[in-house]
Amino acid sequence: MFFEMIKKTLFFGNPAYLSVKNSQLVVKRTDPETRQEIVRTVPIEDIGVVVLEDGQITITNVALDALIQNNCSVITCDEKHMPAGMLLPLDGNTIQSERFANQIEASLPLKKQLWQQTVQAKIRNQASVLKRLSGVEVGCMLAWANDVKSGDSDNLEGRAAAYYWKNIFPSLPGFTRDREGEMPNNLLNYGYAIVRAVVARALVASGLLPTLGIHHHNRYNAYCLADDIMEPYRPYVDETVINIMRSNIDYGELTPDLKKQLLCLPVTEVVIGGQRSPLMVAASQTTASLCKCYSCELRKIVYPTMEI
Repeated sequence: MFFEMIKKTLFFGNPAYLSVKNSQLVVKRTDPETRQEIVRTVPIEDIGVVVLEDGQITITNVALDALIQNNCSVITCDEKHMPAGMLLPLDGNTIQSERFANQIEASLPLKKQLWQQTVQAKIRNQASVLKRLSGVEVGCMLAWANDVKSGDSDNLEGRAAAYYWKNIFPSLPGFTRDREGEMPNNLLNYGYAIVRAVVARALVASGLLPTLGIHHHNRYNAYCLADDIMEPYRPYVDETVINIMRSNIDYGELTPDLKKQLLCLPVTEVVIGGQRSPLMVAASQTTASLCKCYSCELRKIVYPTMEI
């Protein structure tokens, strides 16, 4: 049985001073109307993700260290209020060196098999979102998922993605998934950044190197493995975005209300191993299973599944 306490995601969109006292994150800010100082505290051990958005936030080095020591992902945002950087602990597991060694020594055939499983899980979850929320025929996607070979040598992930993005937003004909593209790419980018932080945190907690991927390879990317492992989790972001669009809320601008909805992704309920679990806890189960794959205790990564 796998147990992990559900951690909080904290978002700071206004000027604030963050410090630590008695193992509590102390948040001081000024009320914009009364100009009075407001002080709130949150136990450090209860925090999983912190998003620092406002340019006038001050955080002490002691506070940063306390968050990192408790395996919290600290996300910083750029001038466009989009996630731009992430801080994670260098030492996140008691047997880290052993797990590093297993990960580094993993054979190419093993990594190709792990990527095959990852792509299959991603395509099946995409098919679920497409069928349930858009009513689109997904027989071809399920066939592609079954046909994925070791290492996805036929690039069925790409074929499935082309079909998926062409049909996922019926109200937006010609939509293209592009980080710099038209809305709702803004919502997708933000949601993916949150899930990426959750997965990276889980990898470090499991004693793995987020940099060393099983498929993604980029000399400038410190989170290649996080980008690999988060792939089957992306459809949960897509589903959240579709629900936002259907709520008739103006999503042209990434408002605090929209961010609030996307920041709930870590506690979104998913099904993994036949059990319901918050996404953040599921990510830890996935990374724990990946460790066992590297040590040859398991042959398959455990990913969440979405019903079709």
